[in-house]
Amino acid sequence: MTELFALTSNSNFSPNLWSDLQMMWQYAFMQHAFEAGTVIAIVAGVIGYFVVLRRLSFAAHALSHAGFAGAAGAVLIGLNPLVGLLVFTSGGGLAMAALGRKAASRDVQIGTVLAFMLGLGVLFISLYKGYATEAYSLLFGEILGISSGDVIVTTIAGALALVAIILIYRRLLFTSLDEDVAESRGVSIIAMNSIFMLLLALATSIAVQVVGVLLIFALMVTPAAIAERLTRRPLAGIAVSVVVALLATWFGLFISYFVPYPVSFFITSSVFALYVLVRLLQSYTRRGIL
Repeated sequence: MTELFALTSNSNFSPNLWSDLQMMWQYAFMQHAFEAGTVIAIVAGVIGYFVVLRRLSFAAHALSHAGFAGAAGAVLIGLNPLVGLLVFTSGGGLAMAALGRKAASRDVQIGTVLAFMLGLGVLFISLYKGYATEAYSLLFGEILGISSGDVIVTTIAGALALVAIILIYRRLLFTSLDEDVAESRGVSIIAMNSIFMLLLALATSIAVQVVGVLLIFALMVTPAAIAERLTRRPLAGIAVSVVVALLATWFGLFISYFVPYPVSFFITSSVFALYVLVRLLQSYTRRGIL
């Protein structure tokens, strides 16, 4: 990563945006970053909308920390950190779905699972005698270090997640809006919660490559929160969420090529600034200023 930042720090902006893009696309690591970032932003935007709709922001945060514990455990036994990441996020998601059947009581169960996973992560790191660089890199993301193989895996995982969302869209939306009514109509709440938590675990596992465990809210929650404030129509909300996530990811990657600072900083800053702007515009509109 140091070599990549050293390479990009020697580049400067030019008045010709097209020229800047051509120069940036000369490098394979930037091509891979844009390819993976695009897939991840789309998946995070779609699933993130349901995360906000179902009030599961805390769950996304908890799963990201569970993923770090899994990555640390995988490093301890000599496996790829992403394997442990996916296993622990999936297990944590199923545990949250099983323990917290109703949204009203879910926070306590999520907090319980989070505390247990964090404890495991501390144990795994303390048992590892070397320096767990791969596990620690997941804390803040490492999109500029993604290989072509990682892009393929990310694309396949993202496609599976989107196909699953399409297949269960109506029932997922129904249970997200009103669990009690959905249950009275014969929809299994436990089954839908479990399926969605697995999809959330998958999305979290691939999203941490961009923003890392500690900044998962940037792509998983904030774009969807912006969308929820701009439209009440689900499909329009999902579209807005995806567009915001895409623009933030592309902007972060573009700026980070010329400025030697982490990509995740620019992504989180841009979506936060947009969220604040939307809130201010709505506030001014209600007051009659706009």
